[in-house]
Amino acid sequence: MTSGKRSRLVVLISGSGSNLQAFIDASKDGNLNADIVGVISNKADVLGLQRAQDAGISNEVLDHRAFPSREHFDAELGERVSSYQPDLVILAGFMRILTPDFVSRFAGHIMNIHPSLLPKYPGLHTHQRAIDAGDKKGGATVHFVTSDLDGGPAIVQAEVPIMGDDTADLLASRVLVQEHQIYPLAAHWFCEGRLTLENGVPQLNGNALQKTGFLFSTAITEQ
Repeated sequence: MTSGKRSRLVVLISGSGSNLQAFIDASKDGNLNADIVGVISNKADVLGLQRAQDAGISNEVLDHRAFPSREHFDAELGERVSSYQPDLVILAGFMRILTPDFVSRFAGHIMNIHPSLLPKYPGLHTHQRAIDAGDKKGGATVHFVTSDLDGGPAIVQAEVPIMGDDTADLLASRVLVQEHQIYPLAAHWFCEGRLTLENGVPQLNGNALQKTGFLFSTAITEQ
């Protein structure tokens, strides 16, 4: 891919779609060299679907409860995603653990964002866990998706300080602001052909990234 070609993105959601909105905005304002060609939700009547509709983006619901197993759901989901011929698949609050078959189908072309400084706190309740542990900072990590839950290679991280009076909700709100910046940025790098996954190691501009990815305060100078 080159900067002269706009990439095709499919975004998977389960809820309000605030990160989806960040992608929609970045695509419109030129900070993301891509078009969102499809949005798929496993839940009906969520705000994210309305965001897609308002932006004129094709959207659909694929209810996981209508399938006898995770494998059957992921097989159909894979077919739906492939029908859009995406260059990159974005998980934006998609609350499903994907099967190895689905992940391998889009290997090196699927990203997720997790609200912690991975490898710390994979899974749920990340902000409360960071507060309970007495951490001085929290944040978010964009990573390539592998079959290892929240364990794929990190691309970029953003840090925020944890204040003495923070609650999980307060911390989450500050982290979300950073999520909306680093996620479209990582996708933009990929769509520009600057970010690749080589033998399990993310490469940015031909250089291997460190285990925790690029730190956003430095990354913003590299756009």
